[in-house]
Amino acid sequence: MHVTFVHRRGFGQFAALAEHLATSGHDVSLICETVDRRLPSVRVIRHRVEPGPRTDGQMARHMGIPDHHVRIGHRVAETLDSMARHGERPDIVVGHIGWGSMMFVKDVLPSVPALGYCEFFYRAEGADVGFAPDDNPDTETRKRLRLRNIAQLLSLEAIDGGISPTHWQKSLYPAAVQNRIAVCHEGVDTIRFRPDLHASLKLPDGRVLKAGDPPIITFVSRDLEPYRGFPQALEAAAKVIRKNADALFVFVGGDGVSYGTSPPGGGSWKDALLAEHDIPADRILFPGAISHDLLRKLYQISSAHIYLTYPFVLSWSVIEAMACGALIVGSDTPPVREVIRSEKNGLLVPFYDTDALADTLLRVLDNPKAFLPMRIAARRTIESRFRLIDCLSRQRSLIGAMLRAA
Repeated sequence: MHVTFVHRRGFGQFAALAEHLATSGHDVSLICETVDRRLPSVRVIRHRVEPGPRTDGQMARHMGIPDHHVRIGHRVAETLDSMARHGERPDIVVGHIGWGSMMFVKDVLPSVPALGYCEFFYRAEGADVGFAPDDNPDTETRKRLRLRNIAQLLSLEAIDGGISPTHWQKSLYPAAVQNRIAVCHEGVDTIRFRPDLHASLKLPDGRVLKAGDPPIITFVSRDLEPYRGFPQALEAAAKVIRKNADALFVFVGGDGVSYGTSPPGGGSWKDALLAEHDIPADRILFPGAISHDLLRKLYQISSAHIYLTYPFVLSWSVIEAMACGALIVGSDTPPVREVIRSEKNGLLVPFYDTDALADTLLRVLDNPKAFLPMRIAARRTIESRFRLIDCLSRQRSLIGAMLRAA
């Protein structure tokens, strides 16, 4: 079987499945714009990078992003056409539909099954936009968001089926197409990401951190920004440290902006917000982006792991942290409620209530042993719903069913 994956930024969500198929003896290729990693026995085919959205006075308003997505779709289609003409026609194409990459797959390969990864459907209500109290989307924003979904809608009309990582993310898509979208997370390696009472983490300054010595509260995000609740987590940290001087907060993430906007005046959210809080420098660490191995150790030594998010895509970090037995103190928002039942396998607080967040963290620090059952339940949640080997099996079953139906 020849499986071709399509993702603008490299393997992304397909890394584990691509590696699994390749090591199982299948022919696997990836069509992408940029490469995030290399996998043994997987052929990477890069298409020409399309410049970002154009500013054109003759272009209809808000059509810059849809135009960009169409151009990306053309590049992928050209690549697939070239593969077919050179005898490398895939048996199935699996790709992310968010950037237009899958838009023309069925026009080039009409008889080849196509499975689309459905990560996030943009909405002016009920998701990230309009969630912040001061965010009231105007008519222009609503039109822009509707047009941003053009590539996904055209792709969904053409491809044979879709897959979403969570039920909530699937629920954002139009009701008319939801019956064609299966739900299956990419999964987490529960053998690698597991509790380890003897884990330790060595800092660049030579200090070695261990579980409970001192009590460590962790926060992980690609970038430290409002979409993932960094302002609320930092404010809560200041409140906790005033009452528990031993607590050490570790904020992992970059200084850029993955989602949303930069702070007023530019710069990083970290620098802007640190200026507002009086936090002792020895009680808070900002290691930047760290390796996956170090992240795993951090989850294993965490006394409490803060995971806050707008109603947006669920981060891999919270799944990995739960697999390591970390106690999640999360936001009471739809993506988090899908995996955390408060007081059962974690704790939930209102996203913007920093007093509730601080009080919950202090409650955990006051009696950490009382929350051991929640840590165990968190691990069991991942083992029952997100274990890598099971998720890979479900994905392979879906691919097999599509091939049989072709």
